[in-house]
Amino acid sequence: MKFAVMASGGGTDFQSLIDAVSAGKINAEICCLIAGKPGIYAIERARKAGIAAEVVQKKEFAGADEFDEAVLKTLQRNQADFVVLAGYLNIVGPKTIRAYKNKIINIHPALIPSFCGMGMYGKHVHEAVIDYGVKYSGATVHFVNEEADAGPIIMQETVPVLENDTPETLAARVLETEHILLPKAVALMADGKLRVEGRTVRILK
Repeated sequence: MKFAVMASGGGTDFQSLIDAVSAGKINAEICCLIAGKPGIYAIERARKAGIAAEVVQKKEFAGADEFDEAVLKTLQRNQADFVVLAGYLNIVGPKTIRAYKNKIINIHPALIPSFCGMGMYGKHVHEAVIDYGVKYSGATVHFVNEEADAGPIIMQETVPVLENDTPETLAARVLETEHILLPKAVALMADGKLRVEGRTVRILK
């Protein structure tokens, strides 16, 4: 199996996947990185790991359809069997979602269905969690569909919200959880152990 990773920033979740593949914890190959913009550190991580990296930047295309087509062609050209979004900030278009139905995985830094959807990314999520006063946040790995953060949930892990937390301190602890949870979910995907039944994802033995 081969999978592509899509990222828009520093790529720490991407690094967790590189490390898991290298350690034999994921029975698949990372075929490429699709970077949302040039100059991000995720590209350097790909270079160090010998992984092909391509920049597909939304602003370089006339519209959303053209951007969607470019992403899909890049995935197909690199022979990706499935896709992992690891801190990817663009919306994946409908053509790509249809071509990779239940084969695109995303990691979200909260417990979906809370604190998710349009505009809920990065620091915005952790600010909202603290402002609301919830006692637990966490990370969610889910399949991607055409609605933001609304695909079937694969795995979740809680992270306590401490009384003195700032968005930055909470984000750091959630990120540590992401680095454990995402490789586990990708390993299950690579081994064919995830079955989607409506909104439920069954983990096969």
